[in-house]
Amino acid sequence: MTQIAIIGGTGLSWLPEFEETHREKRMTHWGEPSSDLIHGIFYGAEIVFLARHGEKHTIPPHRINYRANISALKEAGVNAIVAAAAVGGIRADMGPAKIIIPSQIIDYSHGRAGTFFEDNLDHVTHIDFTHPYSPNLRKRLLDAGFQAGIRAIDGGVYACTQGPRLETPAEITRIERDGGDMVGMTGMPEAALAREMSMDYATCAIVANWAAGKSNQEITMTEIEVNMLKGMADFAKLLEAFFKVG
Repeated sequence: MTQIAIIGGTGLSWLPEFEETHREKRMTHWGEPSSDLIHGIFYGAEIVFLARHGEKHTIPPHRINYRANISALKEAGVNAIVAAAAVGGIRADMGPAKIIIPSQIIDYSHGRAGTFFEDNLDHVTHIDFTHPYSPNLRKRLLDAGFQAGIRAIDGGVYACTQGPRLETPAEITRIERDGGDMVGMTGMPEAALAREMSMDYATCAIVANWAAGKSNQEITMTEIEVNMLKGMADFAKLLEAFFKVG
């Protein structure tokens, strides 16, 4: 049986209709994960929930222990991850509150511990990262969006920046020139680490705001919170369809 985990990001500290059964504290070889692993039932499915930024949302993107998070989920028997992520929209059709199921990623982050394959190796290991998001899991999420009446955008390039500050308009111009369609701060090394652990992984990106320079207005936390409320409500409907279909 596929054991699925939901990694909650900005705007998702809890799941509606989630019935918690127990919490699990884990200490991994890589340290302590961002939060307890919260086991429970979600629309009839047994899942594990992990808060990427901590349950009180206090861990900034560059300080997240991504290796501990992925390792803890793997040790708990998880073999597929659906990750929620707040992003800034760059492409014209990726406006606030839209949901995107990205298909590619560009990593602009730096200084993050990004691999399990570093020390005491029998041989150097290179993963195939041609498809950074698992095609089958992406399709299931897109199908669930369709069934829920939510027009999730199929594909797009997620650009992962360092954070925690937002980007400058010049940086967004560069990212757009490189082929980036949306910008976030937590997509890497999370996706690569899941691949190293042979775990299926896909992201549901929720657009919190237009990226810098893509609108005439200043980006405010009020705007982000309003957009995330709407986007997360749609994400919850998508997840309901995802788990009810199985």
